[in-house]
Amino acid sequence: MNNDEFERFVLKFGKDILRFCRMTAGDAEDGDELYQDTMLKLLEKRKRLDSMQNTKSYALSTSIYLWKNKKKKYANRMRLVPIDSMNEMSEERYAVSGNDIEFSPEHIMLKQNEIDMIQELVAALPEKYRLPIYLYYSADMQINEVSKILGLPEGTVKSRMRKAKKQLKEKLEAIGYDG
Repeated sequence: MNNDEFERFVLKFGKDILRFCRMTAGDAEDGDELYQDTMLKLLEKRKRLDSMQNTKSYALSTSIYLWKNKKKKYANRMRLVPIDSMNEMSEERYAVSGNDIEFSPEHIMLKQNEIDMIQELVAALPEKYRLPIYLYYSADMQINEVSKILGLPEGTVKSRMRKAKKQLKEKLEAIGYDG
């Protein structure tokens, strides 16, 4: 992949990859850092990348690898030298998608609160359930692509997504959500 192809790739898929990185990391700052690390890694390897292959899938795999590696390093550091006070993770507010012009301000606010609540519930899922959900719904990938990225059989991905949906449904029903 040459520089022009890489630039077109970033313009075409950069926003999707950034959104995935932010959701995976849990906040905007860590997500932006993960996105930068991912793009730097891809830039380093751009000569070996083939623009005809699914480079978006490779980029998402790279971001997952970098995120897991960062978490392992952090866990090891915390085990060796624990820090007494941790900063609370800041919540990234995502815009309401769709055509909001026709809705009243109250409707827009209720919709945003609903989106925030669901995003918080998804973010609270264990990583093994959360990542397939993010890849499938946010990165708009097919089950077979998700299975390749995560290195899991398709059946396992489907099973984890089914379990994640079941957990989300139970949590939503418990708080009285009927949406």
